[in-house]
Amino acid sequence: MEALVIRNTGSQYTVKTDDNREVNCKIKGRFRLKGIRTTNPVAVGDRVVISEGTDGTAYIVEIKPRKNYIIRRASNLSKEAHIIAANLDQALLIVTLTHPVTSTTFIDRFLSTAEAYRIPSVIVINKTDLIDDEESRELLDAVTYLYESIGYKVIHTSALEKTGIEEVRKTLSNKTTLLSGNSGVGKSSLINEIIPGLDLRTAEISQTHLTGMHTTTFSEMFPLPGGGYIIDTPGVKGFGTIDYDKYEVAHFFPEIFAASENCRYGNCTHTHEPGCAVRQALDYSLIALSRYASYLSILEDIDHEKYRSGY
Repeated sequence: MEALVIRNTGSQYTVKTDDNREVNCKIKGRFRLKGIRTTNPVAVGDRVVISEGTDGTAYIVEIKPRKNYIIRRASNLSKEAHIIAANLDQALLIVTLTHPVTSTTFIDRFLSTAEAYRIPSVIVINKTDLIDDEESRELLDAVTYLYESIGYKVIHTSALEKTGIEEVRKTLSNKTTLLSGNSGVGKSSLINEIIPGLDLRTAEISQTHLTGMHTTTFSEMFPLPGGGYIIDTPGVKGFGTIDYDKYEVAHFFPEIFAASENCRYGNCTHTHEPGCAVRQALDYSLIALSRYASYLSILEDIDHEKYRSGY
């Protein structure tokens, strides 16, 4: 029987069968994804085949071919990948510019990973009710302009003041969407506004460290009232990239890739080569310094990984 994976609790999975039953399943056998070692071979959003035993135990015995998926490094010390979700139409990255601050490095790493897996991304800047002085408003305008100029849609929201919620609903309508972001950006509060009556647990920000506490402990898929699904994931502190080739990283930064067409050398890394159009664009402020710094940070990760591996 085929089913849709709607929840991953780590030890088992909850699937929704085609006859609308929810069944808790374990994994039978071992699954591999192109030879990549993964901490979770089955992901929320997967279509699977399940087998139900006479003793009431159900097993996932097959993963159906995926339209796509998105992964991140399981941890900075791990070579393993964690599959965040599968069969997505888009990703919504929830960020905040204050209380807590989402770094542009985190934003860029997420966006580049989504680009690598050909998943369109939308940025939602939440907690705009806390942007109450000229300096923070200028930052909001600058961040919005930066990512819109690259080609990303940016939505401003406040779950507290219920602003921007309708635009988010329209963006999500009839699509399967991954929701991600740092802990504490108000993801659960936004979902509660989008899906009335869901009542996901929320938590206050730590006043000591100005960081969020995990309120979502496992990935889960929720149906939207107007059609479509959202996949809610636990908040993450960092976003580790995996399996990038250093000569391909620029492909996942649209504005850097566009400028690279005019580089003298086809294998330009945009770090030191003569005739580099990317660094020239950087000098003329056609590429943001923050984006270039994020690009360099991924190259550094690749070099560090090669050093650790002895290559």
